[in-house]
Amino acid sequence: MIRNFLFSILFFTGIIFISIIFLPSFFLPRQVVLMGGKLMGHWASFCLRIVLSVKISIKGKENIINNEKFFIAASHQSMFETFYLQTIFNSPVFILKKELLLIPIFGWYLKKIGSISIKRNKVTKDNLGFFDDISKMMATSNRPLIIFPQGTRVLPDERPPFKKGASRIYEQLNVTCQPVAINSGYVWPKKGKKKSNKTITISILKPIPSGLTKENFIQILEKNIYSELDLIN
Repeated sequence: MIRNFLFSILFFTGIIFISIIFLPSFFLPRQVVLMGGKLMGHWASFCLRIVLSVKISIKGKENIINNEKFFIAASHQSMFETFYLQTIFNSPVFILKKELLLIPIFGWYLKKIGSISIKRNKVTKDNLGFFDDISKMMATSNRPLIIFPQGTRVLPDERPPFKKGASRIYEQLNVTCQPVAINSGYVWPKKGKKKSNKTITISILKPIPSGLTKENFIQILEKNIYSELDLIN
């Protein structure tokens, strides 16, 4: 309990401090703000290691895609991956709930780094242009898109079917997919206390090439990620 309290104080104090010192970056090129995002990822790792004695293990670095456009599809069990994956990949572009952009300061950062927003489970004018937005982003940037095909954070032993939106994105972008399996929920669950003296494993799986049917793609993606989670959990 004491470790959990100390972690929360240290982690969020650091995040607030980083947010404040990077305020001038709103008037600077986007790359400066993206440096702040990477710093937050390293800060999360530091707090986990120092306070909770948690190690981070990265498997499959040789599978990381280079020299071509791609998007990342990652399992989602914790707040951890939203911070730490920025340190592994080239400042990925996040798809997020539109409501997050309304949060003071934090929402401003999300806009500045080029995050793409969507209103879940609603048909709106903005949502209709969603796929145009991601296609334009991929065409004009070397940053990969990142999606969480489970749709929200889930418990480590939950295996919900992947959302169909992931297959639509695959079909629309027509680029390679980089699957990533992360067992962070055993350390930093969406609810409840965090665990100490454990290891968070980030497993970077073999890419799924473009050109498959969207139905075939989502089946392969779901099978590969859940099979890997069964191994690393």
